[in-house]
Formats: sequence, C-alpha cells, structure tokens
Amino acid sequence: MSHLKLIKLMYLADRLSMERYDAPMSDDAQYSMKNGPILSNTLNLLRGITRDEVWSDLISPVDHNQVQLNRDFDWDELDELSRGELVILDEVFARFGRMKRWELVNYTHTLPEWVDPGASCIPIDAAVTFQALGSSEELARDKSATLAARRRLGQKLSEMS
Repeated sequence: MSHLKLIKLMYLADRLSMERYDAPMSDDAQYSMKNGPILSNTLNLLRGITRDEVWSDLISPVDHNQVQLNRDFDWDELDELSRGELVILDEVFARFGRMKRWELVNYTHTLPEWVDPGASCIPIDAAVTFQALGSSEELARDKSATLAARRRLGQKLSEMS
C-alpha cells in the first residue's frame, strides 16, 4: 500500500474516533500538509525518522512510496486496541480502502479542519475538527481542552517512567 494512503486512512480512523469517543485512537499530533492531514509521529515512523520496535516488526520501511506488512499477525496481538477501535478501523477501510492515494488526498482536502499550508505544515486545531463533526463551538473548545490536558498528563507520566 502507498504510505500516503496508509497515513490518510490512519488519520480518518483518528477522526472517526474523535466523532464517536471524543478522542483520537492514536493520540498522535495532527497536522495539515500539502497532501492533506497527517499524523505527525506516524509519518515519522513511516519515513524512518522515528524508530519503534513494535512498528518495525509489523510495518516495512517505505520503499518506492510503498509499505507492506513484514509478517502475518494474529488480531489478538493488537491487544492495545479496543473492540470499538477495531470496528472503526474496519469501517474506515470499508469506506475508503478502495480509494487510490490521490483520491484520498483530494477527499481529505475537503475536510474543514485541513488548511493548505503551502510548503510548510500547520497543526490541526482539534476544536475545528470537533465543530466539523457537529459539536457547538463551546463544546468543541471544551473537548479540545480535554484532549490537550490528556496529552499533557500522558507526557508527564512518560517522563516519570
């Protein structure tokens, strides 16, 4: 699969999780880039900028813009994912999996939270995404603040370990 397609599918899964559960699945930083929204740490894993043993055990490095599974795996190995998250992954793939990478880029360019950053990148404001998903402006700000607090707590906890 194209790494561009994979990053778009993963972003769309995070977005659907935000719609259903008020939080993205990956808790990764979301950015607008010229080819649409991305998950920052995930893109760094795909590009080999960041290394992770679990990721590299399952996903190949990008080769000619393509990635593949390094090995077969059992779904039970993905015990970090809840049943609801697995359902989201299935739904996103059922809806968008047949699209080609540039079709996904074009689709994600229609999402209200994506802003054309030119040659740069711009953080996506979670409040804008929540509003696009149907929350009022006030509720979207509250949900966004809760996410930011959760991320700060996660960072503090990881610093302690």
